[in-house]
Amino acid sequence: MTTSNISSAANPSSGLEAASRHIQTASIVIYCVIFIVGTLGNALVIYVTGFKMKKTVETVWFLNLAIADFLFTAFLIFSIISLSQSHQWPFGQFMCKLNNFVSVVNMFASVFTLTAMSLDRYLSIWVVVWAHNKRTVCKARLICVRIWLIAAMCSTPYATFCTVSKHNGAHVCCCSMTPEQKWSLHIFRFLMGFVIPFLVIVVSYVAIGIHAMRMSRTRRRRSRRIIFSIIFAFFICWLPFHVFNFIELKDNPDLRNIVRIMGPLTVSLAFLNSCLNPILYVFMCEEFMKKLRQSICFVLKSALAEDHLSFMSTRSVSSTFSRISRKSDAAATLEKIDPAAFEPCTENKVVITEETPNPE
Repeated sequence: MTTSNISSAANPSSGLEAASRHIQTASIVIYCVIFIVGTLGNALVIYVTGFKMKKTVETVWFLNLAIADFLFTAFLIFSIISLSQSHQWPFGQFMCKLNNFVSVVNMFASVFTLTAMSLDRYLSIWVVVWAHNKRTVCKARLICVRIWLIAAMCSTPYATFCTVSKHNGAHVCCCSMTPEQKWSLHIFRFLMGFVIPFLVIVVSYVAIGIHAMRMSRTRRRRSRRIIFSIIFAFFICWLPFHVFNFIELKDNPDLRNIVRIMGPLTVSLAFLNSCLNPILYVFMCEEFMKKLRQSICFVLKSALAEDHLSFMSTRSVSSTFSRISRKSDAAATLEKIDPAAFEPCTENKVVITEETPNPE
């Protein structure tokens, strides 16, 4: 048994501190990757689905999901700065509330949108005539507005209880609640943000699978694969987060040590969901890739066309100046010529014309 093992066994808290520092460093790196990939990827999805693709019910769902993830990843910069300063919060009370509000809104808006997508797919397959008459883009947009309103109402308590408090001489953004309030909010978030949507999605896709066994393949199979992948990624990313939130509420020192080490990783895994959706679109959606390639080609062609036009305009301006200079040189040359030299010819012509005898 070496000296390092003896010291680590004698002082286990030092090992926990070292593991916590390594986890914190890894979390900062993951946050930075999520911030860059998620912000750029979701902005690209918003651009293509919002401005390049045909407006359909599916594109409305995808656009709504991308907006939620974009807002979350854009606000992640505050968490990165706070984590790099050992959880200190230098941005004040308002940003503390707003940052927590946006984080929880993203979770609720994402899961509610995924639930709406599953129900929409179920209705479009099982109730074809009704879906053909009632399933419109306008109604999908109204549903998205309601999703955001409900998500905002569900997230309001987190913004209400979050505050900036002083801990060991440092300002920390945290939720000031009693244990009973924490249990109530955690149970509410787990039911509304995980259990109920999960049951709805499972029932919807079981019904879709039963119907798919009696029908041939359709062109919407790829769209269903995208939805399946998004749902799978969402629940794999968020389930550990909910589980560790409940473990954190238990008054057990051993469990607290586990949460202290593994908690930041579960949070990073939950945040990772916000940059997975654009990757799923890019690698699985042919129409998205087609529109993306067209957009990139259009941008390149426009840039090249602008360069070509600027080059041509420069040439035309230079040629115009050269023509003007030639004309000015010619005018100067004509001014130097004496006009009197041409007068005898004109008079002789006139005289000859006038003195020509008229034969009788």
